[in-house]
Amino acid sequence: MITNALLSAAVLDLAVFFFLADRLRFLTPYRFLIVQRYTPAILVSVVVLSVNTTAAFFALGRRFFMKDTGRKLAHLDRELNAGRTPMPPHLHREELN
Repeated sequence: MITNALLSAAVLDLAVFFFLADRLRFLTPYRFLIVQRYTPAILVSVVVLSVNTTAAFFALGRRFFMKDTGRKLAHLDRELNAGRTPMPPHLHREELN
């Protein structure tokens, strides 16, 4: 789930950067001045944007793809403890000694 959030955030961040690069083309003559003076601020902004988009995609993934997971796992646990669900032979606890 974290890898999906990181991949989605990276794709969205790249899309934003390409969009901004296209829209800010008029600043090309001043690129050396901008890089020299504002590199720390640009890097902090990029890191904050990346962290926030990763967190947003992670939260959305948990909200929509992990819905009712606890209830489903509790149901499976009850069935396994009741002995109604056949276990594969390689997972029996007696054989793990």
